[in-house]
Amino acid sequence: MRRGIAATALVAALGVTLAACGSDTGSTGGDTKGSGELSGTVTWWDTSTVGSEDKVFKKLAEDFTKKHPKVTIKYVNVPFGDAQNKFKNAAQSGTGAPDVIRSEVAWTADFANLGYLAPLDGTPALKDQDDFLKQAAASTKYDGKTYAVPQVIDSMGIFYNKKIFKDAGVEVPKSVDELKSVATKIKQKTGKTGLYLRGDDAYWFLSFLYGEGGDLVNADTKTVTIDNPAGVKAFKTVKDLVDSKAAITDATNGWDNMQAAFKDGKVAMMINGPWAVADTYTGKEFADKANLGIAPVPAGSAGQGSPQGGHGLAVYAGSKNLAASYAFVDYMTSVEAQALAAKELSLLPTRTSAYAKTEVATNPMIAFFKPVVETSHERPWIPEGGSLFAPLVTEYTKVLTNQATPEQGAKNAGDSYRKLLKDWK
Repeated sequence: MRRGIAATALVAALGVTLAACGSDTGSTGGDTKGSGELSGTVTWWDTSTVGSEDKVFKKLAEDFTKKHPKVTIKYVNVPFGDAQNKFKNAAQSGTGAPDVIRSEVAWTADFANLGYLAPLDGTPALKDQDDFLKQAAASTKYDGKTYAVPQVIDSMGIFYNKKIFKDAGVEVPKSVDELKSVATKIKQKTGKTGLYLRGDDAYWFLSFLYGEGGDLVNADTKTVTIDNPAGVKAFKTVKDLVDSKAAITDATNGWDNMQAAFKDGKVAMMINGPWAVADTYTGKEFADKANLGIAPVPAGSAGQGSPQGGHGLAVYAGSKNLAASYAFVDYMTSVEAQALAAKELSLLPTRTSAYAKTEVATNPMIAFFKPVVETSHERPWIPEGGSLFAPLVTEYTKVLTNQATPEQGAKNAGDSYRKLLKDWK
């Protein structure tokens, strides 16, 4: 799901047309005229992880065409790190934009502010609004209107290898100080590295920033806060984990490196979210799924902090097939679709009623992450929210690789934010 907010994706987009027998592929602007039956083509950009999540979402799209045999879904998997700018470019030019996009929570306000999304209030796409989790619905709104329907919600935890922990005789760390000491003992007892700290994506920095009482910005007062003392302390915290050898890091290809090291048992811990569960289970260390442990991210000096993440489905304002696009969004965010994604991928539903489904209620990963999500740190739902990560990841990587001090990294990030956010303090 989250292969890198600011990373350059290495996987090419994959386009697949999904249509039931008898589909009317000659119509791209289908509606409910005549027979009242939906028809035409809907192009959907899915940003989920290739090799695990994409298979499930592609299957759901196929099931939609079974219900609406005259609708063709053109499925395109767009690498997560490319999707935001790719959609902007296509929408601005008026050529090549999809009818529906899987929008990360920080992108929706940005796209809506630019006029690229269709408002969904009162449309068939947005049914049973009161059923959505309050914190999931918050990220879908901009300037009093709703521009996306929440599909999944997530946060982060610490994944750990139970066998390595047992061999080292250690307990799950509850604080950053304990994280450092546990990692040191794991290295001494087993020769394994304690923690893989992803260094090429600033989203992985947020838990440490929030844990020190910091934040990127304060949207209420229009103030940049990344460079205040809490922000500097967060940079010092992550740098110390790497300098002390409690953690290893990277400057490029962090997702693949982190997942491979953890799945092969070379590291005992990583910080990740529910989007990583399905892929993690494919590793040799987790052939026995019970060997995977997940706990809250270790707390900083101000407490435990995990960012709120997730995705919603949004409709392009210039779509020539709004009727079928609305129906597709409704189906893909339905209780049934969310329950299937939960069963197959351990992704958290955004609908309250979905948690009553057996496949959701009995999933141990969802049982862990739901209370984490409920107390997660809400990010600023401002148009510039998705753009805050590019300058931050530059400084985050520099600090971790000794190209900048924590003080310099925080200051540089703050300076970049003030250029991006006009008239902010």
